[in-house]
Amino acid sequence: MHKTEKSFYSASVDAGFTVEDILVEGRIHTDADVLRALINTEKGDPILAFSPSEAKEMIERVAWVKEAHIERRLPHTIYIGLLERKPMALWQHKGKVRIIDTDGETITDRKKQEFKELPIIVGENAPRQAPGLLSMVALEPELAERMDAASWIGDRRWDITLKSGAVVKLPEGDVALALNRLVKAQKDDGLLDKRVKMIDVREADRIIVQTNPGAVQEYKANYKRGNAI
Repeated sequence: MHKTEKSFYSASVDAGFTVEDILVEGRIHTDADVLRALINTEKGDPILAFSPSEAKEMIERVAWVKEAHIERRLPHTIYIGLLERKPMALWQHKGKVRIIDTDGETITDRKKQEFKELPIIVGENAPRQAPGLLSMVALEPELAERMDAASWIGDRRWDITLKSGAVVKLPEGDVALALNRLVKAQKDDGLLDKRVKMIDVREADRIIVQTNPGAVQEYKANYKRGNAI
């Protein structure tokens, strides 16, 4: 810092322009200690010496931060407004589990315990494809609460694994329609409650079901005619 700058900041302190408060809004997952280190400003420091643009650049490099708004609110307050990334799923890939946000971007492979209830996605390009699938599943609460994982198959379509262990094979296109048909089958006949291993909804005119041993007759006796083979 040049002598002229020192004199300027010293004069600004004498005039009462000092840091007394640091106001942070929007912080949920971002580490507070990391923020303090990046801001690197103490109470009583000249507030005019603080650079909002430099702080913004550094804070937006933090994994959880999508966007940051930084400003000096003279005479005493530094304001930090954070827009954090929203965790969407856990991406299981190459022996690691990473938290993925609603844009399909990787956030981190740390701090996973509190997100253990998020759905798991599997597949090389699964993060990019997952926002579309999960937004459609979210529109079907009956299915969403039963979903455990989703695998991106052949870089073209999804298999959903339910908490019961059953696998739902989805088509390449018209996924929303296929999900709706699946939920309708549940409402009409409780399909998702049955002891099944696989439910194939890839064909528009039928649902194919593979049952667990001993459950075939029970399924055929209760499911409405014309919806299964």
